Amino acid sequence: MENAALLKAIIQNAIDGIITIDERGLIETINPAACMLFSYSPEEVIGKNVSFLMPPPDRDQHDEYIRRYQHTGVPHIIGIGREVTGLRKDGTTFPFRLGVSEVAYSGRKIYTGFIHDLSKQKEAEEQLRDYAAHLEDLIEERTQSLKESVLALQNAKEEVSLSLEKEKELGQLKSRFVSMASHEFRTPLSAIQLSASLVDKYAQAFSSDNITKHVGKIKNAVGNLTTILNDFLSLEKLEAGKVEPTFSLFDLVKFSEEITEEMQMVAKQNQHIIYQHTGKESMVKLDQNLLRNCVFNLIANAIKYSGENTFIEFNTEIDESGCTVIIKDNGIGIPEKDQKHLFEPFFRAHNTGNIPGTGLGLNIVARYTHLMNGNIQFNSIVNQGTSFTISFKKHEQTSIDHRR
Repeated sequence: MENAALLKAIIQNAIDGIITIDERGLIETINPAACMLFSYSPEEVIGKNVSFLMPPPDRDQHDEYIRRYQHTGVPHIIGIGREVTGLRKDGTTFPFRLGVSEVAYSGRKIYTGFIHDLSKQKEAEEQLRDYAAHLEDLIEERTQSLKESVLALQNAKEEVSLSLEKEKELGQLKSRFVSMASHEFRTPLSAIQLSASLVDKYAQAFSSDNITKHVGKIKNAVGNLTTILNDFLSLEKLEAGKVEPTFSLFDLVKFSEEITEEMQMVAKQNQHIIYQHTGKESMVKLDQNLLRNCVFNLIANAIKYSGENTFIEFNTEIDESGCTVIIKDNGIGIPEKDQKHLFEPFFRAHNTGNIPGTGLGLNIVARYTHLMNGNIQFNSIVNQGTSFTISFKKHEQTSIDHRR
């Protein structure tokens, strides 16, 4: 009696619906959970064929389910690979998974159906599919826009390269390129960057590795395109003679510490930029913007061509002879046969592989240095590293002692 009472209590309090039918498909018992699912009272369903709780085509196939089960003797789980639908009293339907098993009772066969409501699961899956489809469309749209920008920029680069050989046409090409770069590239690049950040933010709730990966690719591509665009604009200004140095007195140590802090934020994992100044003096008279561009470019190259878990040395020195800036890394180095071409525009060493770049950065650094009456030198060994030294003689720049 205790076992029977326990079994009845379990059935009455089960979360899933439980219905028992006889060999003809007539309902004998139904628990409260099943009554709630179908919106019927026990009196309204007991004695009726269970197929009335199913809409077509499941209603029409119900007897076939019973015959198949009687013939094979194997419990038949419905709802895997196809949706099984229940019919409520008010005519509405809902999806569920049905498990059927045979129970021997008092010398006859009784079939027990276990009903698991899939409504919330289906609703959540549908919402996830809709959101994923929206994100995929958005990523595809931004990726296509990015591809078009890359293609346009590559075409522009080819035009610039060819036109450099034709000095007569260079002026027109420069004006056309600057206009196109300023208006056609900056606005869409900013929009792509913003959209990628928003996609990344909204996708966090779904923890999708694929979405994170593709958003990361978009951001990296936009960053590379922005660098390329800035290099081309700087080159055009230099070629047109629009860059005039403006000398002013500033604190080289404070200037260098700010650059170190900013560049450390974009360094690779466990890459450390170590800054050190030598000398009692710290004030110099140079073009602060041009020097900043030079140092930024050299440190960015050191980060790009060095691996993780490495150190980048950034040293400044002021002595009786003048001012010196040194950036040293232990990266891939520059092949000896390439070193004589290093400061030529559009030249890249043969060991750079797939590392992105325009081949303009060092050309711009050298030209900015010369505009400030300075000199740039380098020393490099493959797979050991590279050191760049920018120097300004004392009679070509002003320094004073403010620490005494």
